Amino acid sequence: EPHSQRRRSDDVSCLRARPHRRLPKPKGAGARGSPPGRRGRPRAERMQKELETNPGLYPFDEIIYCNLSNPHYLGQQPIKFFREVLALCDYPHLLNCSVTSSIFSSDAITRAREILDLIPGRAMGGYSHCQGTEGLRNAIAVGIATRDAFPCNAEDIFLTDGAAAPVHMVMHLLIRDEKDGILCPIPSHFLYTSSMALCGATLVPYYLDESGGWAVSISDLKKQLDGARSEGITVRGLVVVNPGNPTGQVLVKENQCEIVEFCRIENLVLLADEVYQENVYTDEKRFISFKKIARSMGFGEEDISLISFHSVSNGYYGECGRRGGYMEVTGFNSEVRKQVYKVASLSSCSNLAGQVLVSLVMNPPKVGDESYTSYWEERDRIMLSLSRCAEAMVQAFNSLEGLTCSKAEGAMFVFPSVRLPKRAIAAAEAMNTKPDVFYALRLLENTGIVVLPGSVFGQVPGTWHFRCTILQQEEKIQLIINRFKAFHETFMEEFRD
Repeated sequence: EPHSQRRRSDDVSCLRARPHRRLPKPKGAGARGSPPGRRGRPRAERMQKELETNPGLYPFDEIIYCNLSNPHYLGQQPIKFFREVLALCDYPHLLNCSVTSSIFSSDAITRAREILDLIPGRAMGGYSHCQGTEGLRNAIAVGIATRDAFPCNAEDIFLTDGAAAPVHMVMHLLIRDEKDGILCPIPSHFLYTSSMALCGATLVPYYLDESGGWAVSISDLKKQLDGARSEGITVRGLVVVNPGNPTGQVLVKENQCEIVEFCRIENLVLLADEVYQENVYTDEKRFISFKKIARSMGFGEEDISLISFHSVSNGYYGECGRRGGYMEVTGFNSEVRKQVYKVASLSSCSNLAGQVLVSLVMNPPKVGDESYTSYWEERDRIMLSLSRCAEAMVQAFNSLEGLTCSKAEGAMFVFPSVRLPKRAIAAAEAMNTKPDVFYALRLLENTGIVVLPGSVFGQVPGTWHFRCTILQQEEKIQLIINRFKAFHETFMEEFRD
């Protein structure tokens, strides 16, 4: 809603990203301002408590949270090397104990000493530079340069509390008023639509091509851009999420090159969400950063403005609670960089544990290190398990009437399309509920499985989806599939046209 129509300054229930041309309205908040992703969770949590006191109340014995992208909460174990270094940094006294070498790996001890030497006062409980500890930024820049085979300047790195904080920061820097817009993929994680709503931006949505494996259609980008400009909207940036959330796709190199060229020609800031860059499950594709794509095309700082985001909350490490991340800011003049620095300084600094963990993620154990073998075994075990879970879910969904699901190529999600019978849609409308929400609630009530309806993320009008994570422990996947199949078959029979 326009600023003039908002009710009270402290009432966030009216905040909405205003879509261009009344296109689909992926909202940053649920009904009456409830936080995104929580529309079904209070009911699920109440049901969980009821099951604890009255186990026979429902036709299942537990709530299975397939809506959460929270690996450790769902049973994934942390990477040993990361936690060893963090423990030694948090309690440096251990480095002087004789028993330490028998408990911790030698490379973790060495790395902890090196990291503490980089931190002022060797104090993990103190403030760092507002942009992040210089030595850690240097290490991350080395990791990025190794990944991309192109130079990285540590002064371009801003260490952050996860990925949400820098996204909010960038949106507020880009947007002046509601006449400014951002091209955002549909479906898309509600972080972006919420950030745009909070800073008063106009959402200019572009549809991902589901039939083409959720690729970015350049023709649709151009159509939406031209349409927004014709209505007086100044489009200032383009959001791309790769690997995708909620869709789980990995973009091919050719598509990435098209996106970079499009941003260069149209003078758009490219906002590259690359937080799932480690999670790729297909041999046909691999993750390539947009910075590497741009540099490989011969474009330098003067050709394209690019901000890329990464976070330790995601990937095979799944350290959500550590709140570590970074953004790399390239292709901006000195005056713009000063403004970025000013805004970053408002939060004093990101947390030190998160900064350390980001440096470890970008520089894991190398050949010859004591932890090298165990580290890669842990990583591969997690990745193979996620890949098997994803494949099993995709096969199961595609075997059911009215369900189609693209291959899970990356990230942590599958995003099936469900063709609901007209009677089910009518039943949802009679309850003043969106059809995909109606389906998800019936799934919860009959099986205890929690998924997120596609309307949370946005979708092509007349289509319905749900997002299901692949993070449940592997031994539970068949149980989930069995429950889901039984529910879906009964649901389709009940509402058959």
